[in-house]
Amino acid sequence: MTEASRRNIVIIGGGTAGWMAAAALARFAGPIASITLIESDEIGTVGVGEATIPQLKLFNAGLGIDEPDFVRATQGSFKLGIEFAGWGAPDQRYIHAFGAVGRGMGLLPFHHYWLRHRAAGGSESLWAFSAAAQAAAANRFAPPNDQPGRLPSGYDYAFHFDAGLYAAYLRRYAEARGVVRIEGRVDHVALRSGDGFVESVTLAGGRNVAGDLFVDCSGFRGLVIEQALAAGYEDWSHLLPCNRALAVPCARAAPLTPFTRATAREAGWQWRIPLQHRTGNGYVYCSDFVSDDHAAATLLANLDGVPLGDPRPLRFTTGKRRAVWVKNCVALGLAAGFMEPLESTSIHLVQAGIARLLHLFPSRGFDAADIAEFNRQTDFEWTAIRDFLMLHYHANGRDGAFWAACRDMAIPDSLAHKLALFRANGRLFRDHEELFTEVGWLQVLIGQGVMPAGYHPLADQLSPRELAEFMTLSQRHVDQVVGRLPDHAAFIAAHCAADQRVAA
Repeated sequence: MTEASRRNIVIIGGGTAGWMAAAALARFAGPIASITLIESDEIGTVGVGEATIPQLKLFNAGLGIDEPDFVRATQGSFKLGIEFAGWGAPDQRYIHAFGAVGRGMGLLPFHHYWLRHRAAGGSESLWAFSAAAQAAAANRFAPPNDQPGRLPSGYDYAFHFDAGLYAAYLRRYAEARGVVRIEGRVDHVALRSGDGFVESVTLAGGRNVAGDLFVDCSGFRGLVIEQALAAGYEDWSHLLPCNRALAVPCARAAPLTPFTRATAREAGWQWRIPLQHRTGNGYVYCSDFVSDDHAAATLLANLDGVPLGDPRPLRFTTGKRRAVWVKNCVALGLAAGFMEPLESTSIHLVQAGIARLLHLFPSRGFDAADIAEFNRQTDFEWTAIRDFLMLHYHANGRDGAFWAACRDMAIPDSLAHKLALFRANGRLFRDHEELFTEVGWLQVLIGQGVMPAGYHPLADQLSPRELAEFMTLSQRHVDQVVGRLPDHAAFIAAHCAADQRVAA
């Protein structure tokens, strides 16, 4: 390929989204593209996305990243799920654990047998049959070591990490593969006459940077996708009412837990994300029901260690751009929209946008069909995640004006249908390739007290003795899997401990 025929890709903005895009494009499109990333040290990044879901392992593996090296470099820890405290009732906890819950039999998933078992007087929790849930409760972790001829372990995992360190890690990766970083602030976006495509951006000081494809990672401002191309914004604040967040790290506290925690508060929820060198904390809330000062006081009063700074405020409107790909610009991260971090989807949405861009990588003519398909898939994914987040708020069992308003809020038909189907006979179906599986929906529904009236009739084919034996064997398998796992902190110390002298 001649230099003249190479594509010029310009990424506007750094942070996690920008450097994820730069690293992936360098890895997969590097042979046909020149990649430039523009970021300004004057402009800070939000950086609240320190918890992830298991799909990030696929992104890192695609880049050929060594997992222990990545965990070590980002002060990371491991994550087996998200514990929800006080969502169903103030003193109640449950976990959305990664991986399987029990094992299906015949045509039926496990939970139908569990529902029959409960109806007959069985007392075992749903999570007694989840290896990830039991390992999280015991602070145990090691990656699954599944072997041919043995039952699968049944659990999965993700990561907690310092988002700023992850961006720096990917920057090193991307620059080593030819990505050119330009320091500067974009002052102007020039559009071509005739078709309105982005032609170039001008930096403070006058430097002009031209490109064929622009990737907008400029944060809420949407410098290209919104300010220049007027994509429009779909406001979901009537469905997900939280509109502010405060974030503050505190000193690390023992034990080093292998799960994220989301604790319901007066007008929202508080996150806790344990890292090797500190603990990340934040309060996501609705300003209609609590003042900023009261929210800050609540957050600081509920830390596990000494705060390492003042709470940092963030204001947002949940929703997404009406079109995430417009002309020759694709938006990623906060430039594409904002979904509150309740189920740790922020970084995944960046990853999914990058994967979608690579699958639909544009020809020089930027075919309208490719752009329309990108936007269709994006709309579906974001809407499905929105519904899953809404479930947590809608199915709450708490007192207080905020939580009552969430219960009374009108919900989309798509969510109402899922709830009705589950409440009748415990049926769950995953639509197309939506992010959250039936097992994820199951755990939140049961965890927040949504119990079906019945179960699948085929579960009655087992005799009472066969059902009891099936449940016993399922729980025994979980106990055996968890019993082989080491302490989470001990595993990190042995395999991927970060240098705390550097952190200090």
